[in-house]
Amino acid sequence: MSTSVTLDLHSWISSKLESQLLHHLARKKSILLLGPRQTGKTSLLNRVPSDLTVSFLLARERQKYEKDPALFTNEIMEFVQQSKKKLPLIIVDEVQKIPAVMNEVQYLVDKKIAQFILTGSSARKLKMNTDVNLLPGRVVLLRLDPISSIEYPELKIEQAISDGTLPAMLLEKNVHDRQADLQTYVETYLEDEIRKESVVRNLAHFSRFLEWACLESGKLVSYRSISQEIGIAHTTVSGYYQILEDCLIAERIDPLTNSTTRKKLVKSSRYLIFDLGVRRLGANEATDVHPKRKGEWFEQWVGLELIRASRWEKDRFEVCFWTDPNGPKVDYVIKKNRRYIPIEVKWSASPQPSDAKHIETFISEYPEAKDGGFVVCRTERRFRLSKNVVAIPWQELFQVLE
Repeated sequence: MSTSVTLDLHSWISSKLESQLLHHLARKKSILLLGPRQTGKTSLLNRVPSDLTVSFLLARERQKYEKDPALFTNEIMEFVQQSKKKLPLIIVDEVQKIPAVMNEVQYLVDKKIAQFILTGSSARKLKMNTDVNLLPGRVVLLRLDPISSIEYPELKIEQAISDGTLPAMLLEKNVHDRQADLQTYVETYLEDEIRKESVVRNLAHFSRFLEWACLESGKLVSYRSISQEIGIAHTTVSGYYQILEDCLIAERIDPLTNSTTRKKLVKSSRYLIFDLGVRRLGANEATDVHPKRKGEWFEQWVGLELIRASRWEKDRFEVCFWTDPNGPKVDYVIKKNRRYIPIEVKWSASPQPSDAKHIETFISEYPEAKDGGFVVCRTERRFRLSKNVVAIPWQELFQVLE
């Protein structure tokens, strides 16, 4: 990889998140920065001037603090005394590997001895350890995701829905090398790291579940149906999905269930694998698929883009969906400032008025959606499909949130 490409990568990795991180550091807050591996945490932190970095990826570092977590506090206090720094900034990498250290961080933050950026690729061990205090009000939780189209306007949508948007995959121009890198990611991260984090006893069951979860990404989840397909208890399936959530591999989208006119709205959730390249390799799917399948990938990509935007916006919003099993459905509904924004997703470059009918039905039943809805597609320019629905290019997706 050439130097110029690396610099380009640094220039557009998570500009939105970087501004948030610097803002909170200026407020003297400590940061818990979570994100799947290879989303750019190291590149981001290389641009933040810190005083000390401690990595729990290193076995020698990890082992000494596992034996004596209090050693961490003693070493930091000695560093502060020797450096004569007032509130030094200390980075702790992969903090979830030693959850007990969070208690030491609590003491150092409360005593205003140091400021921290704590990074991790999983929240599972932190959530499972009930003794860990994540310092609400002192530590700000930030999430680093794969690259979004708002950060990288040159994004090619065909590549994004097939190979995903992990930084290294976007930079790799050779298609065959990109596939090899994705395969390695799935094998070494999903297969090894997730198993280690979750302490899965039956690796064969989890492997079959993981492939099924990748294949079914974006669809309604039925724990009982999956359990019958792969031969494990439905409660185990539910637990496996929780593992994927905790390890930042899956995003859950819940349904909109309130209605004065419909009694049978779907109450099951949907799960999206965090990156579509990782999802495809995990499902053992080829790149050359039927347009209908590409449409399903595209729908998932739009959902992930909306979820990422929900983490950036000052006015936070919720991403959900609306489905009547015997009638209409809307792919995504944005709940923001007491209003609903219904969104349908079509792979077509020329959607038809019929593609707006479910949104029109939704608008007629929910006064909160009176401002109208959108069909996100591959059209070159926006145009009106019906009275309340506008078709827009996918490049304008974030404009619907304004």
